[in-house]
Amino acid sequence: MRVPHRRSFLKHTLAAGAAAALLPTARVLGANDDVRVAVVGLRSQGKSHLRNYLNMQGVRVVALCDVDQAILDAEVQRLALRGQKVQAFRDFRKLLERNDIDAVSLVTPNHWHALGTVWACQAGKDVCVEKPVSHNIWEGRKMAQAARKYGRIVQADLDERSRRFNDRAFDYLHSGALGKILAVRGFCYKRRLGIGRTQGQGHIPKTVDYDLWCGPAEKGPLDRAELHYDWHWVWDTGCGELGNNGAHQLDDIRWMLREQGFPRRVMSLGGRFGLDDGGQTPNTQLVFCDYPTAPVIYEVRGLSEKPGSETMDTYSFTTSTGRTIRNQWQGQGPNCGLIIQCEGGYIDLAGRAALDNQGKQLATFSNDGAVDPQSNFIKAVRSRQPEDLKTNIEQGHLSACLSHLGNISYRLGKTIAPEAVRATLENDRDGLEAFQRFADHLAVHEIDLRKTPVALGPWLTLDGTTERFTGPLADEANALVKRRYRAPYVIPEEV
Repeated sequence: MRVPHRRSFLKHTLAAGAAAALLPTARVLGANDDVRVAVVGLRSQGKSHLRNYLNMQGVRVVALCDVDQAILDAEVQRLALRGQKVQAFRDFRKLLERNDIDAVSLVTPNHWHALGTVWACQAGKDVCVEKPVSHNIWEGRKMAQAARKYGRIVQADLDERSRRFNDRAFDYLHSGALGKILAVRGFCYKRRLGIGRTQGQGHIPKTVDYDLWCGPAEKGPLDRAELHYDWHWVWDTGCGELGNNGAHQLDDIRWMLREQGFPRRVMSLGGRFGLDDGGQTPNTQLVFCDYPTAPVIYEVRGLSEKPGSETMDTYSFTTSTGRTIRNQWQGQGPNCGLIIQCEGGYIDLAGRAALDNQGKQLATFSNDGAVDPQSNFIKAVRSRQPEDLKTNIEQGHLSACLSHLGNISYRLGKTIAPEAVRATLENDRDGLEAFQRFADHLAVHEIDLRKTPVALGPWLTLDGTTERFTGPLADEANALVKRRYRAPYVIPEEV
């Protein structure tokens, strides 16, 4: 079963109905059987998945896959030094032909997540897929459909769900100890440097199969210095910081609010400030999600606290009563977290604490008993119970959509003067306060929003049943619900 090419993945996976009967059937695992795992994508996060599996009893890593031969060879050799022999693949389609692989971890760039998951489900494999689970809204729904149709265990690898202090903090919140939730504020302040602009002359390593690397995306020249990692900041392959680190905090928010649907509406504003490069996604962004339970404001900053510094800002905001609330983060490096503002105080998730409105600590939340996402995945692979997953693919899809909704609003935005932004937010005190801090942060970097205007996106509404936009600009927004796929790397309408 060599997915496209080799009769176009058995003629587009043997066409819906026949596929379930004719594709490989996963073996039934006994209590003493090892779960045989393959890791696909071996840079940074892939190494983390691999390390977790190697440390588990009853799990055997039997295959590795990466389109970069140099990276693949290095990991195969590293395991060989441990006395462990594995199969090595550059082409994921060949890996799926194997009947001696039970499950795969997909740790690829975003544009491969959905296609890899659908193909793996059709091939009878369980899947642990990295965040964000999809590259667009349509893909996430197809992944959930494939998991259900083929009876596969598919986990959305959202690490925050594995942290026990989150469970404890959210239980405390819903105990009513802090009263009504007033607003939820998420943030990721992480320094990002420019990625260069190469006029299509970017470096593609000779060890990389570039056709496989591109997969569903257009196979064009590289307009940035490096192929790896910086794909996050290009729309054809990535989802910006909102779909990178933001995927974790936005999932936290939906989980914390216990919302099982979409916000009533979403709007975003921002820009790519202080950089002249081939990047397309914003490095400074605000996203507003109007949930029935409470309004949500999510912030992205890629510039440091001031020019020449590597330290990021401390998150700080002023409430309607004039109180300034700061998160308990200190030190160098990225600052990402969540503050849940309530009538009787707030929870600083990064600080793992609940505080009253005067800043006095009321409770702390330990991480005792935390289980890493891969261990949780293997538990569900053995039990065959999707409810054993901390985050199944359906929940992962709904959370990923928050990133996609914010990005779609931003991409439909028009550049306007800061006074016009304030006029749009005039009835939203928290929104105005967040935008003022946004402008002040950029002013420190000598960025004048009158000369370098912000892009303000429209308020968008998504129908939760059809997962299509309705209302003003619905046609333009729906054009971004799904991507164009490059043959033969195509997700079929009927998975």
